[in-house]
Amino acid sequence: MLEKASGFKASGFDEALLLSPAEALAIYFARAELAAPRLEHVALADAFGRILAQPAIAREDHPTHARSTMDGFAITAAGVPERLRIVGEVRMGIAPERSLGPGETMRVPTGGALPAGADAVVPQEDVTIAGDTIVLSSTVAPGEFVTQPAEDVRAGEAVLAIGRRVGGPELGVLATLGYATVPVFARPRIAVLSTGDELVDVSATPRTGQVRDSNRFALAGALLAMGAQIVHEPRVPDTREALRAAFARALERYDAVITTGGSSVGALDLVPEIVAELGSPGPIVHGLRVKPGKPTLLAAIGGKPIIGLPGNPTSALTILEAVAQPIIAALTGERAASAAMAAIADAPLVCRPDWTWFVPVTLRTERGTLHAAPLRLRSAQTSLLARASGYATVSGPRGRVETGELVYVRRFSSGGAPVALDSDESDSR
Repeated sequence: MLEKASGFKASGFDEALLLSPAEALAIYFARAELAAPRLEHVALADAFGRILAQPAIAREDHPTHARSTMDGFAITAAGVPERLRIVGEVRMGIAPERSLGPGETMRVPTGGALPAGADAVVPQEDVTIAGDTIVLSSTVAPGEFVTQPAEDVRAGEAVLAIGRRVGGPELGVLATLGYATVPVFARPRIAVLSTGDELVDVSATPRTGQVRDSNRFALAGALLAMGAQIVHEPRVPDTREALRAAFARALERYDAVITTGGSSVGALDLVPEIVAELGSPGPIVHGLRVKPGKPTLLAAIGGKPIIGLPGNPTSALTILEAVAQPIIAALTGERAASAAMAAIADAPLVCRPDWTWFVPVTLRTERGTLHAAPLRLRSAQTSLLARASGYATVSGPRGRVETGELVYVRRFSSGGAPVALDSDESDSR
């Protein structure tokens, strides 16, 4: 089966057959047949960060009535005389007690309902109050300082689409529409497996040849930001029996498995072979035409994804963010990817022609323009991506972006180093 997986042969990776990330994902989704995410309902207060499983539909117009946008006086603008008699006051939360007649006005607060017959509001600073009358100091056109009925939302309108992540603005919309409970996709439960005899607990002091098991926490943070639930499975030694048992257990219990280490072509890189033995379709793509992360494995067993990431820290997290994110999105139900930001390259970004390189960059602003400076790519460095604001993608036959040219940068799902502001912007804050 591994002979058929793109880019792999018994003697190692055949670079002539390696796929680009886009090609690999197209093949993966055509063969993986991933299970659809489940629907559940949660209280509005618990909906932050969740993914809508149904569109949010308005049940009525919003606002349901004309409202003032200023503290002032409700008037009938057409043919309004210079002096108007005050006949009442609109109170918040209460419908006006009467309509306006010719030559009449009512005091109205910001957000207050307009009385029948009124079609505009004159701000209180634009009138002179004389007893029970006001004198207008300027003309007012119909509709001024008024929010019209249904100006925000119309009944039956789909205000938020399925697959939308719920943030603060979305919570406000859902509350306005009357959603006390919210239909969302269940968070997929994803097992994180670290493989390798060299790994020790983060509380341990590594001996020569050992490293702390840090990748699992970096990956877990990114997966949490993508909307998944994370289960940390025990570390797995580099033996066939242990790997097979760990994969079988995780596939039985969880919706997906993310592994780090053991995905390449060395003598102890057993993950692709073990996955091939577990079921169908098994390994779909093994090896990508990318840097970092060439020895990536994209597989599935019975509709459950298995993503085999390299053991190097920068490679593992970069591939999860830059390549595997659409697979995670298919599990969470999210349908909107983060947009890439255009920035000016502060130095050349050079890659191998016709390959895809994901280059960590720092971001800064200069007179309102975003600039990106590449960091030296070292896959084995744990701290590299913590120093980066995001990553730039360089690809194509040219294989380079020159200083001063546009480069497109994506921020990491869970954040990244802040964008450095120039002195003008810093002072303005």
